[in-house]
Amino acid sequence: MITIARLTIREAARRRILWVLLALTIVSVGLTGWGAGSLASLAREGGTSELEIRIGVSQILILVAFMFSFVLAMTAAFLAAPAIAADLESGVALALLARPIRRADLVLGRWLGLSLVIAAYAAASGLLEILVVAALTGHAPPEPVVALAFLAAQAIVLLTVALLLSTRLPSIAAGAVCVVLFGLSWMAGVFSGIARVFDAGALETASQLARWLFPSDGLWRGVVYGLEPPLVVLGAEQAGRISEANPFYAAAPPPLEFTLWAVIWIAGVVVLAAWSLERREI
Repeated sequence: MITIARLTIREAARRRILWVLLALTIVSVGLTGWGAGSLASLAREGGTSELEIRIGVSQILILVAFMFSFVLAMTAAFLAAPAIAADLESGVALALLARPIRRADLVLGRWLGLSLVIAAYAAASGLLEILVVAALTGHAPPEPVVALAFLAAQAIVLLTVALLLSTRLPSIAAGAVCVVLFGLSWMAGVFSGIARVFDAGALETASQLARWLFPSDGLWRGVVYGLEPPLVVLGAEQAGRISEANPFYAAAPPPLEFTLWAVIWIAGVVVLAAWSLERREI
């Protein structure tokens, strides 16, 4: 399994798309950091208080994190989608599995290698964004480690599903399904907040069920919480239930039971992927 993981990391490092994405990330960090710094400078010149500037910077970071979460999710999906499917289509799996390598080891090795790549990319890119914005504006989020951890976990959810689908579907189909599921999960979170505001019990129950079945949106709330200053949380609480309909607001991190469920969910999908490949004829 460790050998497969090491080979997977090497394969990912050789892909041009990963290096292109890294270059684009650096450019994006530079542009967003410059934009946030310019806005902060203009606000100070206009007499805006540092408290208001901090709130504005936090909202910029949350919007950047939202954009980055989609990029990271698509990257995870389209890195993992060909991880098994391409080996099956090209016949490489026959050569690998002819050796004393179990099919479960192939799945676990691919998952471990890709998870390390995605987690490292999420942590490095997110930390770079936070450091650049903090250096140019003078303000940093309250819980950056929490935000980056949940951001990486959200991407690993997509990666794991893509790996499962790659045992049965072609690469492009598996990646496309994952992206659609990611969007539907986020919309379920939006509907859940709106349903809570309007006391639509049935809609809220259905939306919450969807979030537990595919936990990416619940993990996104952890990202928002890590970037949200306490003052914003206090103001939103005073505003009442209407703030709960905002997908860019989180008064608290995901409950511990939900976080544990997400870990169990990921492990279960990995096991299901191994079982699916075991039962497939190669």
